[in-house]
Amino acid sequence: MPCFNSLQEWLNWQESLHPKTIDLGLERVRQVFRALYPDYQKPPTITVAGTNGKGSCVAFLESVYRAQGYRVGTYTSPHILNYNERIKIDGEAVADDLICSAFARIESVRNAVSLSYFEFGTLAALDIFSRSEVAVQLLEVGLGGRLDAVNIIDPDAAIITSIGIDHADWLGHSRELIGREKAGIFRAGVPAIIGDTQPPDTLADCAKASGALIFYIGRDFGYQKQVEGWDWFGADLQIKGLPEPNLKGEHQYRNAASALFAVTALQERLPVSVPAIRQGLEKVELTGRFQLIDSAPPVLLDVGHNPQAVGTLVEHLRAYYAGHAVHAVFSMMKDKDIRGVIEIMKPVVEVWYFAPLPNNQRCASETQMREAFAETGIAAINFGFADFNEALNAARNKAGQGDLLLVFGSFFLVSEYLAGLQ
Repeated sequence: MPCFNSLQEWLNWQESLHPKTIDLGLERVRQVFRALYPDYQKPPTITVAGTNGKGSCVAFLESVYRAQGYRVGTYTSPHILNYNERIKIDGEAVADDLICSAFARIESVRNAVSLSYFEFGTLAALDIFSRSEVAVQLLEVGLGGRLDAVNIIDPDAAIITSIGIDHADWLGHSRELIGREKAGIFRAGVPAIIGDTQPPDTLADCAKASGALIFYIGRDFGYQKQVEGWDWFGADLQIKGLPEPNLKGEHQYRNAASALFAVTALQERLPVSVPAIRQGLEKVELTGRFQLIDSAPPVLLDVGHNPQAVGTLVEHLRAYYAGHAVHAVFSMMKDKDIRGVIEIMKPVVEVWYFAPLPNNQRCASETQMREAFAETGIAAINFGFADFNEALNAARNKAGQGDLLLVFGSFFLVSEYLAGLQ
């Protein structure tokens, strides 16, 4: 059994251990989990899937349950600055030694079963939550749902926030196929909460086949914005005069509404008061989603990296920054729909700056970006920077008073900015 002195050594070893970065399937990870916990006692569990909005929905749930005083475990991905961000208890990233000890326990029962980097992390989160005796665990699906490692745990409520085209080579090239993969987290007799306003029919088909109890936003639950605050409604309950969510954007009302339906669905096991819901909405925080940095000029950070995500970003810019010239420091991974994202953002961005990430092999090259911008007919694009910081400084120097710097397109790009702040 390997013995490492640091978390980074464990992570480096895991990245080299498995032949594939992504290896969907539950047999291997389930086998190791059963060896790790032959008599697993599951805490109440909410699993969240979706193309966009997963992290926001988990953040709402975490904030509300913490406001009620529950001990909450959250597992999310990817991280922005530190791996520890993926595994949190009561809003705090767990320490290196807790993760290393979990990895050592996993390795002691693995018996040569091959695990990916993500699978190691999932098992570590479940192990840490069990040992910490959390009152509720919130599990964010990494990719898809049906074959994602978190799906070895049967949820007590399943949420699908949205369905768009992303990871098409893995999940399918249509919303119907992608919906079928995400619906793999459904279970018989368990609420399946759909926060997508135009859900594909495959979700209903999968709910029927699995025996899940499906609930749709706009039909079974929803929200109504008021002059001040908003109202939430479910089948048998209405909560009026809620405060505006601390996460900005119209889509966050949908995410908050979905989270609140899950909270009410589990009310018998995990009672939550209306004051705790109000406090949770007011105090929720999430790094990298419409995150505004107070500087001169101001900087808006967003990790949106697919057409659906940047569609909500455009809505946000038009609602809150109309009349401000937007200077976009931009990069994307080469396997994403780069042209689709640029086309959607084209009407709201005045000047673009391509920020290369030379240490990231997944990042699109300058050649690929030049081709994408040429195809979209955009001339106001600046190239030739050595790295992110050069691109950011160029944008900062060119932006005038009243302009906005927008850093978006990838978790890695937002990570570069926040690491620079630290």
